Amino acid sequence: MELSNEELSQRVAIIKRFKSLLEQQKAKFQEYLNVLELQQGKIEKEDAEAILAHTQLEEQIVSNIGTLQKVIVPIEQMYNSFGSPRLLNTEEKALGISLSKVQSDLNDLHSRIQIQTEQNQALLRAHMASIRQQLSDMKNPYRNTRSVYAPSQGIGSLVQINA
Repeated sequence: MELSNEELSQRVAIIKRFKSLLEQQKAKFQEYLNVLELQQGKIEKEDAEAILAHTQLEEQIVSNIGTLQKVIVPIEQMYNSFGSPRLLNTEEKALGISLSKVQSDLNDLHSRIQIQTEQNQALLRAHMASIRQQLSDMKNPYRNTRSVYAPSQGIGSLVQINA
């Protein structure tokens, strides 16, 4: 099957764009993993403000990854519509591009992110359990006292006013 120059240039452009998008996604995943690793240290130090800041940064990165994914999906569909994997590998080699390496790196980063997220969640659960225990262990000095505003027992609650 012989491709016209126009078809070949379209394929080359799509392959290059697809690789570029995958590399951008890889950079975002790496940034996300770095934030999660830093967040783990803040959780261990019980730095609530830093944990909040990291969580907000994490939300921004995840949003950026989602936006990038919306662009990657149609490009990937175009890439996959080219035909046989053998032909694609030949075109990639001719261009000096290895999409399989980038995709493999993305899969590795995704796995590391899942592991780090699970570790952070476990630390947060342990920290929350510790805080709950501390709260339940606190002694309330007012537990057995009555409020001055509560009705007293044994004393009449009606006041007579003589005019």
